[in-house]
Amino acid sequence: MPRRTRWFALCLCCAALLQAGGCAAPTPTDYGAYRAHLPRSVLVLPPLNQSVHVNAPYSYLSTVSQPLAEAGYYVFPVAVVDAFMKENGLPTPGEMHEVPLDKLGEVFGANAVLYVLIEDYGQKYQVLSSTTIVRAKAKLVDIPTGTTLWEGGAQVAQGSGDSGGGIIGMLITAAVAQMINSTADSAHPLAAQANTQMVFDPNHGFLLGPYHPGHEADARGR
Repeated sequence: MPRRTRWFALCLCCAALLQAGGCAAPTPTDYGAYRAHLPRSVLVLPPLNQSVHVNAPYSYLSTVSQPLAEAGYYVFPVAVVDAFMKENGLPTPGEMHEVPLDKLGEVFGANAVLYVLIEDYGQKYQVLSSTTIVRAKAKLVDIPTGTTLWEGGAQVAQGSGDSGGGIIGMLITAAVAQMINSTADSAHPLAAQANTQMVFDPNHGFLLGPYHPGHEADARGR
């Protein structure tokens, strides 16, 4: 193949790769079903837990209500919902997630239910550093119709490492961090950040609910 022909073919390949890859715009979120069944009230079930942190579900659950309420939704008190489920023979989040939608609607009168899965939670230790991470995904489902209104997730990470004192200082910092976090839930503040990020993400977050003053403008704008 002549040199000019090979060069031309290479240019075409590069152009095709650029068009298919890095230049592609992110897929916009489809809010059609969400708008059609916009809930006024949200029932949040205790999250399922894939992390090794046994306290993750209820630590995370305690941070869900505030951003949802600030976004304009009535949120059923999560502690009351959890206690009611347990008193009625459903002691684990897995069993609670299996309750039929019509039964949730009958018992609680909620418009929608939020299912959460914790994928990662807690502190990861290396020799000289550590990282605290919270990663979760969620799904909002319309109770009367079973329609999925929204799906999304969030991840927040925070690292600690060099304290400015060289190797010895780094070792001391890592040891102190591990001792402190063995008795405290260092991921709890990050769970609050993750929930706020998930609800208020400007491109893929929740629509503002009917109790938020910006509800009508938000529903038209996305």
